[in-house]
Amino acid sequence: MRIIRGKYKTRRYKFPKGFPSRPTTDYAKEGLFNILEHQYPNTGLKILDLCAGTGNISIEFLSREAGTVLAIDKNYSAIKHMKSVVKELGCENEMTVYKADIIKFLEKTELKFDLIFADPPYIYEHHAKIAELVFERNILNKDGVLIIEHGRETNLEEVAHFEFSRMYGNVHFSFFE
Repeated sequence: MRIIRGKYKTRRYKFPKGFPSRPTTDYAKEGLFNILEHQYPNTGLKILDLCAGTGNISIEFLSREAGTVLAIDKNYSAIKHMKSVVKELGCENEMTVYKADIIKFLEKTELKFDLIFADPPYIYEHHAKIAELVFERNILNKDGVLIIEHGRETNLEEVAHFEFSRMYGNVHFSFFE
């Protein structure tokens, strides 16, 4: 995992062998952050990173000083890894790591966010449900954005609030507002 830009630029983080997560590629991450920098406000944000895995996207947000991050994952190894990276960077005040199933979290949370990034497994039956819960439960602040990362076999264009999609190799990002 490499941090592309910002105060943690050029830092690399290794994750344990057999890690249960697939980190977003650098190519796709650069494309995503180019869109975010040019189309959306990118400072002072309350960010939710669902299925945070390695913490790759969360740390990139922090490196760019975009705001505070709540990173959620249900895997103990992922949580342990992210907590160690947060401690190493000394950014405990900027990033909170929480173990939970993302659907259950979305069904119960009372928190609101400016930006929600979700990167569930590509073979996952609830991509559309993530978007539905975010909007049904009003979890996004006014002018907020939801981004769901998925593979080519998932099409979210018919889901309410869909705005556009971008593809970077095998990585697809669907944006909802």
